[in-house]
Amino acid sequence: MTRPVDDADRRILGALARDAGLSYAALGAEVGLSAPAVHERVRRLRAAGVIQRTVAVLDGAACGKPLLAFVHVDTSGWGKTRALTALADLPELEEIHSVTGDSCLILKVRVASTDALEGFLAKVYDLPGVRGTKTYMSLSTYLERTPQAEITDALAEGQHIR
Repeated sequence: MTRPVDDADRRILGALARDAGLSYAALGAEVGLSAPAVHERVRRLRAAGVIQRTVAVLDGAACGKPLLAFVHVDTSGWGKTRALTALADLPELEEIHSVTGDSCLILKVRVASTDALEGFLAKVYDLPGVRGTKTYMSLSTYLERTPQAEITDALAEGQHIR
């Protein structure tokens, strides 16, 4: 991108993060720009990789996968191996994060049942270098969303919110 993301871009990105199905006219009305201006900004944001893709956000339970778990994986060595990242081919795996701390990786997994989770964990344990896992099952979700473009003023300035 030849220029940084500005406030108008952030308003557009925020609206798209809430509803990517908005027309350029509706988006323009929401952010105070004309439809052609919004179209050009969205085109530039896509070309620059700020907007990476447009996806449908699915309800896990409605898709037959009501169980959400976070699997912390401990490995020998760095942990980010080709075998572990190949797990991304499994539709149950939603995210892979390389992290600091007691674990090497955190996997976000959505499955149909505890039996399915056990089967997924068996696949993880079959991989070379995996020493152990800690699995945390979600009881309920209060907030789940994609990255947001807006910036809270106090946080941007490094101040504490009271």
